Amino acid sequence: MGADVNWYSDDVATFGDRLATAREAAGLSQSQLSRRLGVKIATLRGWENDVAEPRANRVQMLAGMLNVSLGWLLSGDASEDGAPEAGPVGAGTGGTDPLFDVLTDLRMLRAELSRINGEMALLEKRLRSAMEKPE
Repeated sequence: MGADVNWYSDDVATFGDRLATAREAAGLSQSQLSRRLGVKIATLRGWENDVAEPRANRVQMLAGMLNVSLGWLLSGDASEDGAPEAGPVGAGTGGTDPLFDVLTDLRMLRAELSRINGEMALLEKRLRSAMEKPE
């Protein structure tokens, strides 16, 4: 991956990745942010681990508390003002650490798996629709 990669785009990072990065950039622990938001720490962990998604009003609150734009938090759009300092998600080594490379590969595979899962759901819907049509 070249230097022009947007490390926070939907192709590379998830909402949870961006949330965790923004929280860390704001200098907050998970427990501190969860208290400020008025949610359980397990709820925040679920968001950061992409097993659950916050409601729209919580996303707006998160963006404000973490001093990032709503657009960046949702999509990782690099053109949005209010993104944390640019750099790979979770990288402290500038991407030269082999473990960082593995993490990057895992995130890309997760994004690809998510895309494929969406395509499979659409195909299943089309198949069910075709099977229900009377001849």
